[in-house]
Amino acid sequence: MESVQAIKQRFGIIGNDPKLNRAIEKAIQVAPTDISVLATGESGVGKESIPKIIHALSHRKHGKYIAVNCGAIPEGTIDSELFGHEKGAFTGATQTRNGYFEVADGGTIFLDEVGELPLPTQVRLLRVLENGEFIKVGSSKVQKTNVRIVAATNIDMQESIKKEKFREDLYYRLSTIEINLPPLRNRKDDIHLLFRKFASDFALKYKMPTVKLEDDAVILLQKYRWGGNIRQLRNIAEQISVLEQERSIDAERLKEYLPDIGSNLPAVIADKKKESDFSNEREILYKVLFDMKSDLNDLKKLTMKLMKDGNTQEVRDKNEGLINKIYGGGDEEEIDAEEISEEEKMEVLQIPQQSPKPTPKPENDKYYFAEEIEEEETLSLQDKELELIKKSLERHNGKRKAAAEELGISERTLYRKIKQYNL
Repeated sequence: MESVQAIKQRFGIIGNDPKLNRAIEKAIQVAPTDISVLATGESGVGKESIPKIIHALSHRKHGKYIAVNCGAIPEGTIDSELFGHEKGAFTGATQTRNGYFEVADGGTIFLDEVGELPLPTQVRLLRVLENGEFIKVGSSKVQKTNVRIVAATNIDMQESIKKEKFREDLYYRLSTIEINLPPLRNRKDDIHLLFRKFASDFALKYKMPTVKLEDDAVILLQKYRWGGNIRQLRNIAEQISVLEQERSIDAERLKEYLPDIGSNLPAVIADKKKESDFSNEREILYKVLFDMKSDLNDLKKLTMKLMKDGNTQEVRDKNEGLINKIYGGGDEEEIDAEEISEEEKMEVLQIPQQSPKPTPKPENDKYYFAEEIEEEETLSLQDKELELIKKSLERHNGKRKAAAEELGISERTLYRKIKQYNL
């Protein structure tokens, strides 16, 4: 049995991470058997190396090795690609075609992105795994095949099973042995090794000196998240090799090639900021509610005084001052939210909502409240209009829509009048 180091040299695998070494050990141990294997890991971690190792070390190494990208084949033709079809089976089937399972008989099939297979195809694949049988599209003849299946996926299979996008029985048949490859961000010591290997390869390919990273650039390379894993690292090494005139790259220059470099900050900072903002908004809300409660209590007292004493002018002046304060027109001293106790805050939030009792309205009399205007007053037309609008707004608790309907004008006209009279 070949050693892990020998296999890495043979298949060009770079790195000494313990999890990577363990994945290769599993592939070496399972290779002599015919057990189905499922390689898992994020996109770009190099899962395609696992089936190559297994096939090369198995007794099928002289048979065919076929890699199939299940996510790249249209749903309507994938059964034909995998299992073949008979002539005339569907429009365009001008001749009989052998599928991959028939062509790879005695060898190995690598099903990449197996999680993307449609459910009908999953049923056919399960039958091949269970007894080695399949049927061509458009045929009724059962055929036998002797292939070893190695699959790979970058999706969460358990989550896909819960959403009924992947069959649970097929998953357990495919994953008799599961080999997981770690993401590049968890292999920090391997990142610079891989970059140097890629930089050397591209220098040879493009006939130019090899680029090298300075110490601060190496640290930045190791701290970066690498969402695209090894594939992304290889692309960046190629970009730098081709575009940079200087062969020594520092951190500042490297940042230009790392997308979303600022998004790698810990999310805790943003969470704290959101919590602080919410706390400030809550304190402001308490202050506003407390002010409104205080002003409403004052209005209630003044109204009671009006009912007792009948001193309308004095009460009217004080009411106008309080209304201006509530709606932003007053100059009164503001209350600091920090001075409001917790008891007062709870009391503010528990203010009972009392609906005003509607006053009976005479039928067919839209302006009945105008009778309350004293007859001896000599008012201009503009003053009467102002008085009518005030009375209507007071009667409907400031609701412009209801007041406009009562006055027989549109809400937009009423709004314009309110602005005109500075109400």
